[in-house]
Amino acid sequence: MTLLPQASAEPASSPATQSTTEAFDAPEDLILPARDIFDAEKVGARLAEALAGAEDAMAARRAVVGVLAETRRDGRAAIARAFATRPFAARPATRAYAWLTDRIVTACFDAARTLHPLHNPTEGERLSLMGVGGYGRGEMAPHSDVDLLFLTPWKITPWAESVIETMLYMLWDLKLKVGHASRTVKDCLRLAREDFTIRTSLVECRRLAGDPALATSLRDRLWAELFRTTAPEFITAKLAERDARHLKQGGQRYVVEPNVKEGKGGLRDLQSLYWIGKYVYGVQDAAELVGRGVFTDEEYAEFVRAEDFLWAVRCHLHLITDRAMDQLTFDMQVEVAERMGYADGGGRRAVEHFMQDYFRHATRVGELTRIFLTAQEATHLKSEPMLTRLLARRKRARPPYRIVHNRLDVADEAAFLADPVNLLRIFDESLRTGHLLHPDAMRLVAANLQLIDAGLREDREANRIFLDLLIRRGNPERALRRMNELGVLAAFLPEFAPIVAMMQFNMYHHYTVDEHTIQCISTLAQIEREELVEELPVASGILKAGVNRRVLYVALLLHDIGKGRDEDHSVLGAQISRRVCPRLGLSKKESETVEWLVRHHLLMSDMAQKRDISEPRTVRDFARAVKTKERLDLLCVLTVCDIRGVGPGTWNNWKAMLLRGLYTATEEALATGLEDLNRGAREAEAKKALRDALSDWPQPELRAETSRHYGPYWQGLPLDSHLTFAHLLRGLRTDEIRTDLMLDADRDATRVSFATTDHPGLFSRLTGALALVGANIVDARTYTAKDGLCTAVFWIQDAEGHPYEEARLPRLEQMIGKTLRGEVVARDAIKDRDKIRKRERAFRVPTSIAFDNEGSEIFTIIEVDTRDRPGLLYDLTRTLAAANVYISSAVIATYGEQAVDTFYVKDMFGLKYHSESKQRALERRLREAIEAGARRAVS
Repeated sequence: MTLLPQASAEPASSPATQSTTEAFDAPEDLILPARDIFDAEKVGARLAEALAGAEDAMAARRAVVGVLAETRRDGRAAIARAFATRPFAARPATRAYAWLTDRIVTACFDAARTLHPLHNPTEGERLSLMGVGGYGRGEMAPHSDVDLLFLTPWKITPWAESVIETMLYMLWDLKLKVGHASRTVKDCLRLAREDFTIRTSLVECRRLAGDPALATSLRDRLWAELFRTTAPEFITAKLAERDARHLKQGGQRYVVEPNVKEGKGGLRDLQSLYWIGKYVYGVQDAAELVGRGVFTDEEYAEFVRAEDFLWAVRCHLHLITDRAMDQLTFDMQVEVAERMGYADGGGRRAVEHFMQDYFRHATRVGELTRIFLTAQEATHLKSEPMLTRLLARRKRARPPYRIVHNRLDVADEAAFLADPVNLLRIFDESLRTGHLLHPDAMRLVAANLQLIDAGLREDREANRIFLDLLIRRGNPERALRRMNELGVLAAFLPEFAPIVAMMQFNMYHHYTVDEHTIQCISTLAQIEREELVEELPVASGILKAGVNRRVLYVALLLHDIGKGRDEDHSVLGAQISRRVCPRLGLSKKESETVEWLVRHHLLMSDMAQKRDISEPRTVRDFARAVKTKERLDLLCVLTVCDIRGVGPGTWNNWKAMLLRGLYTATEEALATGLEDLNRGAREAEAKKALRDALSDWPQPELRAETSRHYGPYWQGLPLDSHLTFAHLLRGLRTDEIRTDLMLDADRDATRVSFATTDHPGLFSRLTGALALVGANIVDARTYTAKDGLCTAVFWIQDAEGHPYEEARLPRLEQMIGKTLRGEVVARDAIKDRDKIRKRERAFRVPTSIAFDNEGSEIFTIIEVDTRDRPGLLYDLTRTLAAANVYISSAVIATYGEQAVDTFYVKDMFGLKYHSESKQRALERRLREAIEAGARRAVS
């Protein structure tokens, strides 16, 4: 953050070669020697020669641009090579890019003045060239903008106008992205009062060349007439700007594709500290804020480490993409990690280690920002209105605490630190009183984490307070997030430390593991506060009826604590919970229940999303696993919170319907006995319901409809589907295909029903038709009737995961019809659409294929777990059809880039696939289809 040295003053008529001697005054901390970046003597000679040999001004301009373009290209290449060997040396690299830009810009300025000589300058014909904004600060990434201010004493003169125009043309010819303004000192003051963007850019103005008195006048008047008296409004504006920027970037520090510059915890947050520090305290360097008591030495050291890391990432992004790229997309994350020297290890990919470092720095930036801005807010802004304070009726703080500027602070540091339990108690006091922590209190806690030792972790009072933070105060999210960001959570619960800022490199999880955990606990608290009754009626009902809250909150806290290791995280997490629960004060029974929940926290989600829950054995197997209503209730709520905690949009009506169906069926099975789960009873109930709904049909037709289908048809579909198919099949010709499309709001999907004569490969043709219209199939069922007719139903969503709008249904139906009639060949047409986007190609999903003959009474279950792509399901079903496999139903689950497609199948004789050799042969064909499709998708 240290500013570059000011360029020396020069006469207005100096030749272009004169200012290049300033190169010998270059900063010493560049990433390589200044002469290797910009050889002033050599460049000066070349420029003089170019100007001397030019026939006219246009030729001279072209000659200057030619010399400087080559010089700039060579200088940038030299910096990039040096940076590649020192990939974390961001500060020397950004200063080198800024210094090279200085030399290029001032050379253009000098050349322009040479081309427009002024032999008898007047007082009004003075011109000062200044860098503003980030460039004015002397920090540049490879493709940063060059923001310039041309400063004149009064109205711009024709001479100054000519110099500026010529210079800008040269800079544009050099392909620099230039932002510029021509103003007087008076203009700058007026506009800065009106526009905070302009004011911010002027906070960091730096003279590059030209008249020094003008530059000095601007700086002096800005401080005396504007900055000195308007600190509160500037701080308010920067706070509002920060909040708006964070909201635009997603509102979370832990979004999986963060913006290094604009995102929460990014460079702009650090720069905001600098802007305000310079504005309020008049400092030129961030290090000076230590002397002003704004930061401690250790906090400033962390400030520098975070800044260096973030700048390094940004520079690598620019160099990889060869443009101003600040979004750390998935594909860029892999490349940046490789450039910065990260390696695979500990069961995790290099990119995951890199992103964990990124998020740790972003977290610390957030803490530094909060400490600094809160301190400024308390010092310079008005306190909370008296009426608001009276209406809030917040509780008074108990000793050794006090309320300062409406925040909880420590009144007696010695008394506070004398009892290490206070490092936890302060968070409880914050929730009890309803006051946020004061920055001084946060600082005190963060500086004394060494007091949280083995003794404190075993202390009964400390563990009671910790559990109270989870279950007693009603807002555990706030306490946990602040404890996590200050390092208290990892210190008190060392088992939690490995997952702090741990990124899961996939498209499914939106947050780091620790943030996901906090989001899950936040969801549970919302359910308890009855804020989600309409959205989550089952989970809300379970909590209202009563469960062991200690077990549920601790299980959520620990459910992903085993992630990031070589072992199965559910197994490892259960082992960890066995140690942690007794320490937290849970009883033996409670500890065993938490251990079971952590070990099986994915069981209900997997059963609901990867298995056919209309299959009696699915419910029977799940009921046998949970054993009791208590565990079913706890697991159901945990599963709901876990899915919702993955990220915005992950939870939908489809998942809600699946979980609700599994919960209801299992609850009934546990209440009435597993022997009551049989196909016959459900088939009889379904037929009776259809007869009642079609009571106006002639008896012969109704009898034909209820007798034409086999058992799985009646058990696998709801009444509304039975009604739809009854109408589609009524009078169906053998050469006819009938379709019905309707919105299924309960499942957040569009239901597509087909009725036609069955033939081999029909299921595959149907999936191909749907793939061609860009539909994502989320569930599918197909049934062959006794008379050879086929009924198939698919639930589909659009690319955004929503049902198709009603206006799109006619075109959808038309395209499906063309494909089924053979007018469009799906196999050929799908090739161009079956592509994986470039930014998503870095993900690795190993293919796993499993055969299960126990999960269904009459079908073999084939589960294919692999990399998702648009044509995957079509390839799989076509392969199965070619192998004479009859597909009864397909359950489709996607988790970001991962697809788990489950098929309930029989062979051509209606038997299960018991033969291991047949299973291996089928697996080989499926793997070959997956690999061929994957190659095609990235070609």
